[in-house]
Amino acid sequence: MNISNMNNIESRVQSYWTKRAHNFNIVRKNELNSSISERWREEIVHFLPEGKVLQILDIGTGTGYFAILLSQIGHQVTGIDLTDAMLKEARDNAALYQVHPTFQQMDAQKLAFLDQSFDVVISRNLTWTLPDPESAYREWMRVLKKGGILLNFDADYASNVRNQNTSASHISDTEVYGHCGVTPELEQENASITLSMPMSRKQRPYWDQEFLENIGFSRSGYDLSVGQNILKEHDLKDAPMFLVWGVR
Repeated sequence: MNISNMNNIESRVQSYWTKRAHNFNIVRKNELNSSISERWREEIVHFLPEGKVLQILDIGTGTGYFAILLSQIGHQVTGIDLTDAMLKEARDNAALYQVHPTFQQMDAQKLAFLDQSFDVVISRNLTWTLPDPESAYREWMRVLKKGGILLNFDADYASNVRNQNTSASHISDTEVYGHCGVTPELEQENASITLSMPMSRKQRPYWDQEFLENIGFSRSGYDLSVGQNILKEHDLKDAPMFLVWGVR
């Protein structure tokens, strides 16, 4: 993808999430007030060292879900997002839940942090939206401390888009849950953006793990069951959530 195309797609992504920020926040606030949050906490804490306040970078924080969740258990969290409208919702949510993560507007592919700044880098539902996922993974590794861990929760949303027209149950599920308030125009734009991304042509999460190994993570792996374990009936049948993890 050349620079012109990359800039164009980033602008479309930013515009899409700006339009979705308010309704998307409703979904995430419902999660924060449900048993899903405890299941998320259990999944994440499983990977973290005990007895230490960690410096955590939440990339693509959106409305601040992970930043709030991890601040609630005592960690120092910085959340970044490309979309200012999402960050406004995130700051409002942090105030509501009386926690104090730091939020900054930033490109996930070009981080403005020093090398080895964080113990943990975490992300959810972001990598599929990136025009240059390889640069993103390199940047995420760069800001991780030696022995730090990357936790990337994502899904093969391109597969989901391809199956939309043949799965009525899928459309119903997403309208009720993850796609609250999405208009037909936004749904069409989402599909167009998704299929234009490099990740739409990758075999995931197998490509992700192999790439982490190639750039120098000491250990890596993936888990195909996290969506069912955490989201349960809300996990998309056509695009179940997976976890890709790596230790620097």
